[in-house]
Amino acid sequence: MNTNGASTSTSVGSVDQTAPRRNSKRPKYSKFTQQELPACKPILTPQWVIGAFVLVGIIFIPIGVASLLASRDVVEIVDRYESDCIPPRFKTDKLAYIQNDSLNKTCMRSLTVPKHMKQPIYVYYQLDNFYQNHRRYVKSRNDAQLRDSKKQNETSGCDPEGRSNGSPIVPCGLIAWSLFNDTYSFSRNNKPLNVNKKGISWKSDRDHKFGDDVYPKNFQNGTLVGGKKLDPNKPLSEQEDLIVWMRTAALPTFRKLYGKIEVDLQANEQITVVLENNYNTYRFNGKKKLVLSTTTWLGGKNDFLGIAYLTIGALCFFLALAFIVVYLVKPRKLGDPSYLSWNRNPGGH
Repeated sequence: MNTNGASTSTSVGSVDQTAPRRNSKRPKYSKFTQQELPACKPILTPQWVIGAFVLVGIIFIPIGVASLLASRDVVEIVDRYESDCIPPRFKTDKLAYIQNDSLNKTCMRSLTVPKHMKQPIYVYYQLDNFYQNHRRYVKSRNDAQLRDSKKQNETSGCDPEGRSNGSPIVPCGLIAWSLFNDTYSFSRNNKPLNVNKKGISWKSDRDHKFGDDVYPKNFQNGTLVGGKKLDPNKPLSEQEDLIVWMRTAALPTFRKLYGKIEVDLQANEQITVVLENNYNTYRFNGKKKLVLSTTTWLGGKNDFLGIAYLTIGALCFFLALAFIVVYLVKPRKLGDPSYLSWNRNPGGH
């Protein structure tokens, strides 16, 4: 009996040891879970590190030089006019001037072309200290209303410019209400220079964000007018000044496209600009500038990209040279265990 009992006990014990654990949380074995997949594990030897820095420098420096040269090829005329276009008697009270609709806001400016400007010449207006990225300002619009004529009554999110005398405003919101309303007309040798204002907005905005069956309604009808008025007979998809303005800027200093001059301008030519100084930037100490600019393959004038590439390229060359000096002056064998802390200080713990 004792022999049988011992035998039975041993048999049961052996079965328990070999049986799988039903409640085990151990993951199923695979090369993925055990991180045994084939992988490239390069050893960063001094030669590889120095070579990588030299390669980055060789690539970045020519790109930086090309970018900087392209930016320097851009011809740009910038004219700040918000102070000069105030009559002398209103210099101490600019708000009274800009808010008085009965006063003439016409201002004459003369621009000199510094270098030959090839067409197309882009006309921008630039605003400084204007925070279009303010959270409440950015949210003050209704995209569904802008797209679909069936949703013209939707003005949620547009306060305080959602309704006028109980009727919905189209387009509603502070962004549309504050639409830039300075105007510019150009002439050369007493002959007008036409400004093409077609195609100045993004095609995706015209096709998808602003409906061709949505027309302005009750816009700028309140007691306080914010900016430019819209043509009630043109759909929003054709009012490109509005479309450009509604794409809000991320920074407080920004430029927005006003139009394109599609003829060349020669060096030293005098361009006469007749502008209407209507937009109120005086309340928040904003600046207004008129900008005429050409473009290159890189776009407009911007030295930052070229300087950034040159800086990174030069830094990589400097680091490569520093590593070469260190490697030649004080070389060390790769994988030498004598550099381990416990070997360099065997008495320490």
